[in-house]
Amino acid sequence: MNILQILRERTIEAMAAIGAPQDSSPGVTKSTKPQFGDYQINGSMSAAKKLKVNPRELAQKLVDELKLDGIAEKIELAGPGFINIHLNSEYIAQHLLTASRDNKLGVTQLERPKKVVVDYSSPNLAKEMHVGHIRSSVIGDSIARCLEFRGVEVIRQNHVGDWGTQFGMLIAYLDDVFKQSQDVTAMPLSDLENFYREAKQRFDDDADFASKARDYVVALQSGDEHCKKLWKMFIDTSTQAAQAVYEKLNVTLKPEHIKAESAYNDRLEGVVNTLKEKGIATENQGAQIVTLDELANKNGDPSIFIVQKSNGGYLYATTDLAACDYRSNELNVDCILVFVDARQKLHFSQVELTARKAGFLKDSTSLEACTFGTIMGEDGKPFKTRTGGTVKLIDLLDEAVNRAKVKVQERAIDLSEEELAEISHKVGIGAVRYFELSKNRTSDYIFNWDSMLSFEGSTAPYLQYAYTRIRSILRKSGVQDPTQVNELLLVEEKEKSLALKVLQFEEVLDQMIQEAMPHILCNYLYELASQYMSFYEACPILNNSSRLLLSHLVAETLALGLNILGIEVMEKM
Repeated sequence: MNILQILRERTIEAMAAIGAPQDSSPGVTKSTKPQFGDYQINGSMSAAKKLKVNPRELAQKLVDELKLDGIAEKIELAGPGFINIHLNSEYIAQHLLTASRDNKLGVTQLERPKKVVVDYSSPNLAKEMHVGHIRSSVIGDSIARCLEFRGVEVIRQNHVGDWGTQFGMLIAYLDDVFKQSQDVTAMPLSDLENFYREAKQRFDDDADFASKARDYVVALQSGDEHCKKLWKMFIDTSTQAAQAVYEKLNVTLKPEHIKAESAYNDRLEGVVNTLKEKGIATENQGAQIVTLDELANKNGDPSIFIVQKSNGGYLYATTDLAACDYRSNELNVDCILVFVDARQKLHFSQVELTARKAGFLKDSTSLEACTFGTIMGEDGKPFKTRTGGTVKLIDLLDEAVNRAKVKVQERAIDLSEEELAEISHKVGIGAVRYFELSKNRTSDYIFNWDSMLSFEGSTAPYLQYAYTRIRSILRKSGVQDPTQVNELLLVEEKEKSLALKVLQFEEVLDQMIQEAMPHILCNYLYELASQYMSFYEACPILNNSSRLLLSHLVAETLALGLNILGIEVMEKM
């Protein structure tokens, strides 16, 4: 259940009853301090300003009209018009008892949206995945998991880069190698990395080769069989390597979720023709461009969006417009979430404006570019290897598991080699995921192994350990099934505050989905685990069935929350 939503709905009803303006915000929030109750209602102050009446008097009318019988234990008026809500302990207890018998802990299904495309990861298939791919892959994966947990139909799409100038460059270079050696076979991706660098150097240094590469792009887009054969070699090799990374990182993307740039190739001509027919695109020096006055710069110059090159080639812009048309008009989704680097914010603003003008995006389909910042090294610059090279993601994950193994060995007692390997994997991969997800996605952050793998503070190892500790307490109690308890007693203040924290799980998930911000869930889980430790120290548990049930609910909430974040728990550590 979402208590915050219930209080908002009751407040909106009460505000309407006292004649508050219809556009007034209820202003319901969680209280920041215990003395201010569990929730606060602040909407009467803004409403009073619009009505030009005394805010405290209006707040008193709102208190008198609020229908919170059985929900609130006490409603008090404070200051110039703050309303503090103290929830009824029995109300909290009853809902938790019901939640304890549900494998989703009473979390309800969302009514809207019903169907969502989540576009994430999207690596360039010409090269091996690197550390920069963590952000899109892990953030998008967590949001997809959360939506599914709430009953939404999620369509995962991995819009991989398998088209464009770089592939013309690679095919042209490979064609040269083929003519010289007559022996082109599928190569491992580590060799392809070097191959890419050599091709790029040739492209940058040789104008004739660069021109040939661009011609190859057009040939590939036109369906040339020779080009397609060479192109497929790169794609197959890269896809296999990417899948190995996803499996290790516990990302739920599978090969069937790939909806590559090339998948829209047959639509690109139609996209440009539609834009021309509707007068949205015009010719400029042989290219087709869209002029967007809505995105003009501070000097008033309109934003220029190129949808077709002068040589007839198509761009990311064209492909993204085709993707909008497919997702909105064929898949008929309610929402499209695209997890991309912050540097692509303008691009997706251009895409959405153009797509809506052309009818590629229906009014009923929202498009949200969920942008993220950069992973920085200790030097404050984008994270690189010590030699200045790109950090391969598979190497980073291997190192995380190895470092985790050292940390676990320092604390472990009587673990077999098999158990040590399993726990080290879960701790290492969990640490990488959580360290990423616990940061506000719009911010840059500094990559730090020690912080990531610490068993103290807001980290995956701390939360995984908190879970195993609670499970150990439950085993020690000898109670086989704590959910068979018929009464949950919230006598001590720490009991009530912990129980309320568990009950707030659904509203946290709602906020995470609404803002596409996994760090909201991370913060909640850390606060929950911390509150439990405080509760454990203050309240004897082992011989108290009510407190054992509360402990069970905390453990289950931690496990469910971490699973949504793609982090595994273990029974011993």
